[in-house]
Amino acid sequence: MGKERYDKVESDIMTHGHNPYEIVKGLLKESVERLGLHENIYHLLKKPMRVFEVSIPVRMDDGRIENFTGYRSQHMDILGPTKGGIRFHPDVNLDEVKALSIWMSLKSAIIDLPLGGGKGGVIVDPDQLSESELELLSRNYIKKITPIIGPQKDIPAPDVNTNPKVMGWMIDEFDQLRGYNIPGMLTGKPVVLGGSLGRLQATGRGVVFTIREACKVLGIEMREATAAIQGFGNVGSMTAKFLHELGVKIVAVTDAKGGIYKEGGLDIPDLLAFTNKGENYASSYEKAEPITNEKMFSLPVDILIPAAIENQVTEETAPTIQAKILAEAANGPTTPAGDQILEEKGIFVIPDILCNAGGVTVSYFEWVQNNMNYYWKVDEINKQLEEKMLSGFEKVIQMKEEKGCRMRDAAYMVGISHLVKAMDARGWIGEKELNS
Repeated sequence: MGKERYDKVESDIMTHGHNPYEIVKGLLKESVERLGLHENIYHLLKKPMRVFEVSIPVRMDDGRIENFTGYRSQHMDILGPTKGGIRFHPDVNLDEVKALSIWMSLKSAIIDLPLGGGKGGVIVDPDQLSESELELLSRNYIKKITPIIGPQKDIPAPDVNTNPKVMGWMIDEFDQLRGYNIPGMLTGKPVVLGGSLGRLQATGRGVVFTIREACKVLGIEMREATAAIQGFGNVGSMTAKFLHELGVKIVAVTDAKGGIYKEGGLDIPDLLAFTNKGENYASSYEKAEPITNEKMFSLPVDILIPAAIENQVTEETAPTIQAKILAEAANGPTTPAGDQILEEKGIFVIPDILCNAGGVTVSYFEWVQNNMNYYWKVDEINKQLEEKMLSGFEKVIQMKEEKGCRMRDAAYMVGISHLVKAMDARGWIGEKELNS
């Protein structure tokens, strides 16, 4: 099974490259087969129920009009309204957005949230825009997708290169169009507009909860552990903060501009203070040595955390990895060929659809608070986040042991099994699909 599967994966890569949509479809198909379900289940899961493409004209500061392309993919609303982030990035494409929406469905299913998967994006380099241009783009994008979003339809959130400020512009535009305040129409908002305490830290905090549990499984003492992190945006920086607080020594960090290394461990509080000043990148921090991304991947650390973008652990980078745990804080950071190498090396992988599910979990809490118009204290939010993440981790570990498979396969099977229960309850499928 393993060799045949990877032969097929290699064929798919030659045909499609590192296409995340083709990769996720292959993993769905394999997981449906492993669960002994009919292939009709795969056909129900493989395509988003709705994909929206919009043009977004923006009058630039110099008077010319640029027309950007945006997307919104809604995978499946069988459990509840779809939910997922909006990313602004020059490499956004339709297949990426489709794949991300499927991953969101699986995350919600693993963590047992009453949500489906959605995702959006705009093809743009936000670093090339002024703040006024970025605001117009944000407002015009949400205006264009307004017909298909809302607190009971599809609930956007921040993602790559978007943040609470962008969410504030978007919710203001939506409220102006509707004529009244609808705080639950998106999450990741500024707290003053109905955002949740703990949301900004949620993804990184959830990553650290899963790393802590993986260390227990492998018998690694966290106060003696070392780590390296690719990406020092919101997720990477918060992951570094919480790992440091647990005694883990962070020896290297890379970002879009380069990287830094310190054998004795980086001073994470000082680094965070540095990056929080203006536009400072972690890689320009002068109290450490420079390091390349390639060298960082090959460091002999206990925990390696890709927290950037897709397709970073590949057939080129995976052979150099020496870590015991690979924690996928980013979405889709590992290609199938890279995954095979990690499996052969015996590296414990915490798959993205489990590892970074803390963000959608606290986004769900924010949506619940908006609907109740009653807001929780941060300690309560963090406690409930921990309960959800631990429950998801335990279910995936149990499936791994039951099926004798990788963590990634186990996570997909847990998510699919939950979605299949909902399909059965709604009458979408029958005995034929359940007992193939």
